[in-house]
Amino acid sequence: MDNNTEGLDQGLDRDHVRRVFRAMLTARILENKLGSLYKAGKIVGGVYLGKGQEAVSASLAACLEKGRDIYAPLIRDQAGRTAFGEDMLDCTRTYLGSVEGPMHGRDGNIHRGRPSEGMPAMISHLGTAISVVGGMLLAKRIKGELDGVVGATCVGDGCTSTGAFHEGLNTAAVEKLPLVLTIANNQYAYSTPNDRQFACRDLVDKAPGYGVPGYKVDGTDMLECIKVMHHAVSRARAGEGPQLVVASMLRLTGHGEHDDASYVDQELKSSEMGRDCIEVGKQQLIDHGYADAAEVAQWEDEAARVVQEAVAIAQKEADPDPYKDDWMAYSNPELQAR
Repeated sequence: MDNNTEGLDQGLDRDHVRRVFRAMLTARILENKLGSLYKAGKIVGGVYLGKGQEAVSASLAACLEKGRDIYAPLIRDQAGRTAFGEDMLDCTRTYLGSVEGPMHGRDGNIHRGRPSEGMPAMISHLGTAISVVGGMLLAKRIKGELDGVVGATCVGDGCTSTGAFHEGLNTAAVEKLPLVLTIANNQYAYSTPNDRQFACRDLVDKAPGYGVPGYKVDGTDMLECIKVMHHAVSRARAGEGPQLVVASMLRLTGHGEHDDASYVDQELKSSEMGRDCIEVGKQQLIDHGYADAAEVAQWEDEAARVVQEAVAIAQKEADPDPYKDDWMAYSNPELQAR
């Protein structure tokens, strides 16, 4: 296989495609492990997996530069966190309540982040991340640091029905901020289907109302996700203002590990929308010469080893001691330095 020429018909950089897929694969293996730990009673609190959304999440974050850009992941964005460069231990330590984690064993297991590295902690309130990223971008503009910077976040289809979505996107549009907002339309806001959420024909139709470009993409198609996300991020970085991407797919699990997703339409599950983006991406890698089956198998083995090592480390570490620990998020010098 000629590594320099294969796959060029797709107009995509080979290393970038491989990076996206490896982030997807690593996130899937990590989250499978987290799901098992939750079911074994080793994780306190909810566990919300991104199974089925990895192509969308990783394709967006892989276009960003850690330390320069801003990325605000939501609950199903482990693949994006991985592509952005989150330390595996940050994840396992937070899920397992280790005092060594970025949140020192406090707060929910997905409410973790490192703001000084451009990744604010995840916020449960739907749509709030849009305003947070917008505020961070405005702060950079005020300080004269916005040139060439992009801010990105991903929300679900249910978020588009909230006031926070409207206020955040409207402000970003008026200020022409370099925001890439991805709507992961997995067809259900928890258990509420699209036809009970909004009356417009398609969520991408909301884009003209805010005066921003809108793009549609099949969220199960890795290569198409990579193309669309690269285009949207490039336009935002070039000063073209906010970009709205609507990706359609199904989550291939319940809303959380506590939910059996029995409400999901069986016809949707058996449609192309219910395809597994990992399997689609793996076949695309092979068909277009970005990798071969042996390489993919090696990546799977490497990811499984790294995940197991990170889990083993976090399991041995101490939990916070409520009688001795006086750590507070807003007064701890170590956290402020981050």
